[in-house]
Amino acid sequence: MTPVHEVNFDGLIGPTHNYITLSWGNRASMDNWGETSNPRAAALQGLEKMKRLHDLGVRQGILPPLDRPLLAPLRQHGFAGTDADILARASEQTPDLLAACYSASAMWAANSATITPSRDSTDGKVHFTAANLLSKFHRSLEADQTAASLRTIFTGDHFRHHAVLPRTEVFADEGAANHCRLCRDHGEPGLHLFVYGRDTVRPGPAPQKFPARQTRQAFEAIVRRHRLRASQVVFAQQNPAAIDAGIFHNDVIATGHRDIFFYHELAYVDTPGVVNRLRDAFAARTGGSLRLIEVTDRELPLDLAVRSYLFNSQLVTMADGRTLLLAPRECESTPRVRAYLDELLARKGCPLDAVEFVSVDQSMRGGGGPACLRLRVLLTEEQLRGVRGNVLLTDELYERLRQTIDRTYPESVSYADLSDPAFFTHCRLATAGVYSALALPSRR
Repeated sequence: MTPVHEVNFDGLIGPTHNYITLSWGNRASMDNWGETSNPRAAALQGLEKMKRLHDLGVRQGILPPLDRPLLAPLRQHGFAGTDADILARASEQTPDLLAACYSASAMWAANSATITPSRDSTDGKVHFTAANLLSKFHRSLEADQTAASLRTIFTGDHFRHHAVLPRTEVFADEGAANHCRLCRDHGEPGLHLFVYGRDTVRPGPAPQKFPARQTRQAFEAIVRRHRLRASQVVFAQQNPAAIDAGIFHNDVIATGHRDIFFYHELAYVDTPGVVNRLRDAFAARTGGSLRLIEVTDRELPLDLAVRSYLFNSQLVTMADGRTLLLAPRECESTPRVRAYLDELLARKGCPLDAVEFVSVDQSMRGGGGPACLRLRVLLTEEQLRGVRGNVLLTDELYERLRQTIDRTYPESVSYADLSDPAFFTHCRLATAGVYSALALPSRR
């Protein structure tokens, strides 16, 4: 069997990181909207998380921040003149549009694309489809640049890059935040769980308060594109009540790694039925048994799951073969969640070997925990050699990025900064420094 490595490609947080763009349905974004952010602290927190996993023997890659602010949308909306003119007029007339053009939300790389490893595709290629993210305007601005970055980094005959899905409500696509691959070993056949919020052809239960972002039709198209067979796939619908509680993506209420599936009992429409289908399909596909960790609403109510982001923890296999749950620090500081984790680790037969806590509060305040910041890519050694740029973390790259962030990133961002031409230039230069460190061509 050819060895296959799970590489976590984290989105490096950009210098325009802010809480000015509102993401309706994301409770953290709604609660912290308009607050002053700290891009330097945010980027360093994300980098420290990457370094910790690297030190534990987990392969770690980096996706660059997108170049922001993006002025093309402002020009498309009728603003003209110099860059300074456009910033000033947009600030006066359409502050929400200006904030969207500054958004650094590409940091949440779990939304950037859906990926199928070569072990599962019938043509033996690694397939990429960058997400259109059309449910939120500020995120829809990422799609083309993200697709271009992925094509630049993953170059060669091993990789197949597909166009972004049509930008219509029928094919609303939120990427790997709603996708989970389960297997016995990364080099063995896998089972793919695709979670959608709504089916635009066969309407079913729907949330009443917040939008259901991902469509089943988008994932059905990706399954066809990525050369997956029906026996490799399970579809499940998010529980509308969970969406209304602030569960805007599946990775806020469930996560999986190899043969472990960690989920809340209220995650899906008919969660027991979904789990039974997963169990049966996993056995048929792999010959093995899923190790299930169900969290009941009595153990941890949905509200606590959202506030702590327990299910947005990262499940990883360390160099010594043990399984680690890397959880946000908020899980440690929430007594009921910490008590649950202590009890879970003490259970006989618990599939987790350890829990660690990581500080990513700048990301958390925008609605993204540890798992939101990473895109998982399964690669063979030969495919790893096809990765372009200086994007695989080393001690030397860590140090260079840390110094670049310390030297160039702004300490804080508030709305008043967005119309300042000097701040505009500052952010562009800081991003250019990151691209230089990653040996990637800057994209605007």
